[in-house]
Amino acid sequence: MLRALLAATALWISAAHAAELRIGIAADVTSMDPHFLNLAPNVNVCWHVFDALTHVDENARLVPGLAVSWRTLDPLTWEFRLRRGVRFHDGSEFTAADVAFSIERTQAVPNGQMRTFTQRIVAKDIPDPYTIRLKTSTPYAMVPYDLDSVFIVSRKAAASARPEDFDSGKAMVGTGPFRFVRFARGDRVELARNDAYWGGAPAWDKVTLRIVPGDPARLAALLAGDLDLIEQVPTADLARVRADARLATAQKVSWRTIFFHLDQREPAPGAARNPFRDLRVRRALSMAIDRQAIAARLMDGAALPASNLVSPPVFGYAADLKPDAYDPEGAKRLLAQAGYPDGFATTLSAPNNRYVNDEQIAQAVAQMLARVGVRARVETMPMNVYLPKGSRRELSFAMLGWGSFSGDLALRALVATANPQKGFGAFNWSGYSNPKVDALLDRAFATVDDKAREPLAREAMRVAMRDVAVIPLHHQVATWAMQKPLSYAPRTDEFTLARDVRRP
Repeated sequence: MLRALLAATALWISAAHAAELRIGIAADVTSMDPHFLNLAPNVNVCWHVFDALTHVDENARLVPGLAVSWRTLDPLTWEFRLRRGVRFHDGSEFTAADVAFSIERTQAVPNGQMRTFTQRIVAKDIPDPYTIRLKTSTPYAMVPYDLDSVFIVSRKAAASARPEDFDSGKAMVGTGPFRFVRFARGDRVELARNDAYWGGAPAWDKVTLRIVPGDPARLAALLAGDLDLIEQVPTADLARVRADARLATAQKVSWRTIFFHLDQREPAPGAARNPFRDLRVRRALSMAIDRQAIAARLMDGAALPASNLVSPPVFGYAADLKPDAYDPEGAKRLLAQAGYPDGFATTLSAPNNRYVNDEQIAQAVAQMLARVGVRARVETMPMNVYLPKGSRRELSFAMLGWGSFSGDLALRALVATANPQKGFGAFNWSGYSNPKVDALLDRAFATVDDKAREPLAREAMRVAMRDVAVIPLHHQVATWAMQKPLSYAPRTDEFTLARDVRRP
């Protein structure tokens, strides 16, 4: 009898542990407000609690979310049919009024970065509780894509909410697979299963997203059994992880491209000329970087040298563009032609806790530049310090990573001439501006037919990359590691979603 009781107790404890999932995430979470900061760690958390009208699957394909279908009624009107029977975590019904409120809130949040995705919407019409029609001032094909980035909040819970009300949980009411429990800044986010989730209740009663930016600490916690799954496995430890019989891995070419912004603005009167304004200098810097060596040695093969701002599987990728060949002698000749035979000095800035091997990559690139006479002092800092400096245009030679499910959307954010009314250039730190790129993007975004739109997106990519608007470095290969027998369907967008972690 006692033996049976002990066995039953052991099974109960095992089942209870199996229903709790502990994930180690690699970057700090700065806000729970889904309409405030457009940062991947924040967005990753929001996908657990909230939904959007459209979703993206593991291959970066647009699929239905809270909207079951969408269509254009005329060149200026998109109609979305909403999913019926969906409930917010507080039990209230999801309707088109919540969609309209969420779109309006993206524009109302002070300094909110999600307004980029709703800038083109000029009017809304709700013919019934499960239909919403969105009007744009000009034909705009990207409405369904943009709305993947607009999380739907409860109008009732968030009517007068500030970002801190989401951090506390007061306004953290969504329709997603998990309910919000607690946010301990710098430490963890705690979630509980939403049994009424429209997509089916997830496997986990409780999920803890542990914030562990340090690679060694994150891996050590996995090896010690303190975490069940981690993202961004350090590339230097991949062989060790694969050799451990207790662990499994999952990998996928990411949509995240690592690149460098170069400040191309006109210098102030009386200041020294800006070398980055010269195309020959930008080309020389690109030729001075040995991408193959970075991918093979620094990234241990977990990277693909880049020539585009999106990776090969992504819509709008221009396959005819090739990564610049490593050519230090050619780089020296171009620098001399541009009037810099002895090179020049600059500061190369990068985060030190955001991208895979970000600080090491910055140091390696600085050493490569030194071989062609460019003296680059490396300056690295945590991402929460780095991003505001970049947004204020305080960095002249700056690493950034970006992921997008289409080339024209990446170009819109990163190299299009800054235009808040159009949602262009939100992360154009360099000040690059090319009317031809802008015109191609305008044409692409006005083209609803994807077959007609993709050639425009590819041509815009060609123009920008041949102009060295930025210096693309590589596309990351995203890697997750987990305790067996767990499994995870790796995602092109690099998000780590608890709902997709499976157990036998």
